[in-house]
Amino acid sequence: MKALDRKVLRDLRLLWSQALTIALVVASGIGGFVATLSAVESLAQARDDFYAAGRFADVFAEVRRAPAAMEQRLAQVPGVIDVQTTVEAMARVTVPGSIDPVMGQLIGLDARHPQRLNRVQLHSGRWPEPGTHAAGEIEAVATLSFAEAHRLRPGDSVSALVNGKRRTLRITGTALSPEYIFGGIMGMPDMRAFGVFWTDKDELAAAMDMRGAFNRVALKLAPSASEPQVLDEVTRKLAPLGGAPAHGRDEQQSNAMLDNEIREQRVLGTVLPAIFLAVAGFLLHVVTARLVATQREQVAALKALGYGNATIALHYLKLVAPMVLGGYLLGLLLGDWMGTMLTGLYAEFFRFPRFEHRVPPSLAWIGLGIVAVTAVAGTLTAIAATVRLSPAEAMRPPAPGSYRRSLLERVPRLRLAPALRMILRNMERRPLRAALTTGGIAAAVAIVILGNFFRDAMDAIVDTQFNLSMRSDVIVWMTDPVRAAAARELARLPGVLQVEPGRRLAVRFRHGHRTEKGLLDGQAAPALLQRAIAMDRREVPAPADGLLMTDRLADKLGLKPGDTVIVELREGRREVLPMVLQGTVSDMMGLNAFIRRDTLNAMLGDSDLANFFGLRVGTGALPAVLEATQALPKVAGAFSKSTMVRNMQEISARNVRIMSSILTAFAVVIAVGVVYNNARIALAERGWELASLRVLGFTRGEVSLLLLGELALGIAVALPLGMLLGWGLTHAVVGLMASDQFKFPVEIQPRTDAFAALCVVAAGVASAMVVRRRIDRLDMVGALKTRE
Repeated sequence: MKALDRKVLRDLRLLWSQALTIALVVASGIGGFVATLSAVESLAQARDDFYAAGRFADVFAEVRRAPAAMEQRLAQVPGVIDVQTTVEAMARVTVPGSIDPVMGQLIGLDARHPQRLNRVQLHSGRWPEPGTHAAGEIEAVATLSFAEAHRLRPGDSVSALVNGKRRTLRITGTALSPEYIFGGIMGMPDMRAFGVFWTDKDELAAAMDMRGAFNRVALKLAPSASEPQVLDEVTRKLAPLGGAPAHGRDEQQSNAMLDNEIREQRVLGTVLPAIFLAVAGFLLHVVTARLVATQREQVAALKALGYGNATIALHYLKLVAPMVLGGYLLGLLLGDWMGTMLTGLYAEFFRFPRFEHRVPPSLAWIGLGIVAVTAVAGTLTAIAATVRLSPAEAMRPPAPGSYRRSLLERVPRLRLAPALRMILRNMERRPLRAALTTGGIAAAVAIVILGNFFRDAMDAIVDTQFNLSMRSDVIVWMTDPVRAAAARELARLPGVLQVEPGRRLAVRFRHGHRTEKGLLDGQAAPALLQRAIAMDRREVPAPADGLLMTDRLADKLGLKPGDTVIVELREGRREVLPMVLQGTVSDMMGLNAFIRRDTLNAMLGDSDLANFFGLRVGTGALPAVLEATQALPKVAGAFSKSTMVRNMQEISARNVRIMSSILTAFAVVIAVGVVYNNARIALAERGWELASLRVLGFTRGEVSLLLLGELALGIAVALPLGMLLGWGLTHAVVGLMASDQFKFPVEIQPRTDAFAALCVVAAGVASAMVVRRRIDRLDMVGALKTRE
């Protein structure tokens, strides 16, 4: 073994604790990078495989009733290579033993003509067999997630209100579909409140009076087809039949939620590991630079003996390599474990026939490349100044530090203790080192804040959306717009205290060459149960004449108050209305606009119409009200706010707890790495000074105060700086994660700042205690035997 290699082993043995902390920081960065991106890539791969196997359609459209012959006309649209029509119906479903309102999507399958698009895969049981069941029953295969949530098995039954008649759905099996990978309502996962049921096409068509017709169509496009042109042509052909505008995969709810989740997690998988690896690079630089400084005479001797700069640089790279490679390998194992855990969480919301976690080799190679660049850059920058010195110059001890009065000492009439003066002067003599140390600790504070921010955000979402905006207890949706006077019928239901009608329409907003799809929400005047609430929790009422629009939608359209926007209705008579934008609101949900319902009805030339009603009910009356609404023939569905809040809190509480725990652990590793490494290296650098003070009569506590007081002061400065950095990092991540469907409110509670400070202070105290033990065991004789 070469002499320099033996020196590497000797140095590693002496630096084992510092090497361990560096390896843990590297492992945190690589682990977060591999875990997040591997889970996302596994999710994307499972989606792509399921889409390919199931021949997931590219274009979707709904129509009130279209003759079967229309299928051939749609197949002739340029760019369309396959068309599949179905009969579908939304139905209110009642599950025995459950009072929660459930919406069901009934889809008819033709056993004689297997599906060509959106193929359903049977998971258990059998397909429905027409004519083999009792009268009044319809055999159905249910989505796996819904069946598991309600513990339904083949042979069990649920009831559904289909076309105004109560039918029994006999469950024959469970299935998975590329159309319904995500199960939920209003963009929120809820496997209990939404289920899909595949039945025999002829039986469903008979129940819906749709024989020889269809009401939904899916199209597959050629690779070279223009989707916008196909959408326009399909919309034009279906419009006379009451068809809604065709849309692509981007508006298909399941696919949109999948894409949104993948995009958000790719942001987190890029931003956070970048912070960890930046801190790792900083630690490598600090450790190597200070190690080279303490081995200045050794480097000079090596150069005098004929070793070149490249050889010496390679020697220190060999010293750093075990630290970063050990951290890299540990990070791969950690990333694989956490990625498997994340994949398990995804599997609860997104259902695939096959969903396995795997780490793509490309991620491992990219991680290795990042670690290698970090190690090489940190090491070479640290030793560059020393290796450039001539042997004779390097053998001389470095010039003593030049101390002067600190800035704080220059404050008139301010007297500082001697220990504090020494600490401040040492920090001001090396401002870059102090700034980097403080910055590393501040980064740890920021990461803890980011990890726990999501808990604060979920609390803000629940309070804003379900306490301030949705003040009703039940939302009742109608199959078609009805006269607002129907509110009196709902008000007569036992337990209903207040009813407020509203009208919500799907529209397209157009301003110049810019267009965006969204919802136009017609509110009551004044709005008491359904209100527009800004992200600062301030109510913004709809103007008496004109539009109130979310700020994101206004920005996308290039609108400002006073501008005119064209509103094209995407349902009904498809009116095109010019409206004046009166103001904007920073709403967190979607790209929406608000208008007074009476103004909307007047602009459309309609009487006093509404298509949904908000109900406020008395204490304990919710189950009876929900049950009573099922007997109303024109009610399409009823949603309970308490059920939605409960499901959101159950899901978010666990996910936020897992995320915050992981990020807190990573932040503690960073804090320990920064504080401990700086304290250990400061002890190595100032061993002679501390030993001299002990000989002069200073106690161990006083000597420890000089060394650890500098770190304590750095932590004290880093805490408010880290809170500010956490605020900025949270805003940056939220901005990158924002989508058309949703934007997180940036709200950081004082408890989050306090928790972050407590975690970092605890990590600092633990590190200081370890270093304090080394100070107590300081060999004064050995430390004082220093060359003059």
